[in-house]
Amino acid sequence: MPYRTPARVCARLLLALLSAAAAALAAPGAFRQDDPASYMRHVEFLASPAMKGRGAGTPELDRAAAYIADRFQEAGLQPAGDAGSYFQKLTVTTGAKMGADNRLEAARNRGVEKLEPGADYIPINFSGSGEVSGPVVFAGYGISADELGYDDYAHFDVKDKIVIVMRYEPDFFEEEQQRGRRGRRRRFTRHSHLIAKAINARNRGAKAVILVEGSPARRGGGDSLIKFGSISGPADAGIPMVQAKHSVVEKWLRGSGRSLRILRKDINGKQEPHSFALAESLRIALSVDVDREQAAVSNVAGYLPGATEEFVVVGAHYDHLGLGDQSSLAPSRIGDVHHGADDNASGTAGLIELARHYAAEQRTTGEKPRRGLLFLAFAAEEIGLLGSRHWVENPTLPLENVAAMLNMDMVGRVDNGKVYVGGIGTAKPFEGMLDDVKGDYSFEIDVSRSGYSASDHSSFVGKKIPVLFFFSGLHADYHKPSDTADKIDAESAVELLALVSELTGSLLEAEARLAFLEGSPESSHGQVSATGGGGGYGPWFGSIPDFGEVPEGVRFADIRPGSPAEKAGLQAGDVLTQWNDKPIRNLYDFTYALRAGAVGDVVKVRFLRGGAERTADVKLAPRP
Repeated sequence: MPYRTPARVCARLLLALLSAAAAALAAPGAFRQDDPASYMRHVEFLASPAMKGRGAGTPELDRAAAYIADRFQEAGLQPAGDAGSYFQKLTVTTGAKMGADNRLEAARNRGVEKLEPGADYIPINFSGSGEVSGPVVFAGYGISADELGYDDYAHFDVKDKIVIVMRYEPDFFEEEQQRGRRGRRRRFTRHSHLIAKAINARNRGAKAVILVEGSPARRGGGDSLIKFGSISGPADAGIPMVQAKHSVVEKWLRGSGRSLRILRKDINGKQEPHSFALAESLRIALSVDVDREQAAVSNVAGYLPGATEEFVVVGAHYDHLGLGDQSSLAPSRIGDVHHGADDNASGTAGLIELARHYAAEQRTTGEKPRRGLLFLAFAAEEIGLLGSRHWVENPTLPLENVAAMLNMDMVGRVDNGKVYVGGIGTAKPFEGMLDDVKGDYSFEIDVSRSGYSASDHSSFVGKKIPVLFFFSGLHADYHKPSDTADKIDAESAVELLALVSELTGSLLEAEARLAFLEGSPESSHGQVSATGGGGGYGPWFGSIPDFGEVPEGVRFADIRPGSPAEKAGLQAGDVLTQWNDKPIRNLYDFTYALRAGAVGDVVKVRFLRGGAERTADVKLAPRP
């Protein structure tokens, strides 16, 4: 400890006296900004290497939940979870692992070849499970791209066949996409996505998909296999899908007098498909066994009562990517701790500090605000907003008493003096409230009217609850192991907390409850826009998906006013199951079906409402 001179002691005493005086003179509800160290202690604990990235279903996530609950208890918040606890438990699908019964056998004139899983081939993590067998066809890249005049399945029947398709997409797609952009890195189209290839084959009646690298030497990775679990996709694509090594598939094609190298060259050179059936002597028998991993996780809830039954929710998610998964933006670092300091230890630390502040104020004054405060730390945000969705569907306090919801997600790294506040269009007074106070802060405030973006407040918008979303901006460490606590700007973060506190205080004491308004459909500052909503690609449908899991289909959290879906009679809570003749099993099916449509198309959709099956004709429109 450094030696303290008398002058230094006097200076510290004076600073303490001034801080105490400032606190005494502060307006009720004002959040003190003079202790960023307290904020940082929470960030440093949650984002420490020992917490291993707080992945869903890990012991470290449970440790984080216990830490938050302890801080709520210390502050004096009432337990607001299940059965008098601070915890609300839910079960989520956290990933997949290879099961014990994975087999691939190729019968040819020379006999039966048994391939080794993990060495010769590997299941794709979103593959459907089951046993299939049958004849084999080659379908190029497995792509149907009407806008580019290319279809590997044109006049080619693959029903009840096992389909071989190459990874990526034809080189001339790049020319179409990148014309006039010399020197830039190639950006693949959506047709290159593995889930798109799986859906396309499944919708055409194929039994299974075998993926192969068309030119391993050209890609620089050798004849290697995709790492299991590294590909984004749904829990189950509805069709078995594996990747086989280039050398394995080359042997099969040789029996039909073909070669992957030449096929790839011909497709790219002639810019046309070269699909064909392999020799009838080749039969594939395939068993895919993928176990879906499930885990119990917990939301953490603490309550500070007000004078009435109404309350304001303040929320933040506390989970992150663990050791990395398909959401990692540093795929070569999967297996390393993805610390998640900004995403979202920063918001969780803010939640704890606001809880401490409001509980202390209530103890000091002995007065309750008009409305109470529910502090919610959500689990499973990173795998689909599952924690917040579970709470709004199974509220631990009456949902009808929620006056508003404020969400903090990535608030620890204010970039270029700018912060973002979303959702101001979800209640008429929000814009004026923000205008009244923003001049008191050192940062510039950029606003978005929409209440929909890829964070937990979207679950509340689906229930017609006004929301505000606080976000300090994306950065180069997002979803990478390098998102570490030493990069958090604590002073700016607590200044942002003061803004959140000031707006919260206004909501606690407002005489009239805010009426919910639909925000405009633009997306929020780098966050992902909702499928079928504004932004994105393809025509407008007008739905907001519920990211929670349903056995088959896509449930709608909401329907945009004036949208094609609303005009056709669809409602929040409906579960979409079919699009024309295509089954809709998951959000990916819906996304690709919508993108394949055109403005003016009339689509016959089938959906479930209250367990009853219904149909509607939806005329797709231009995006607003």
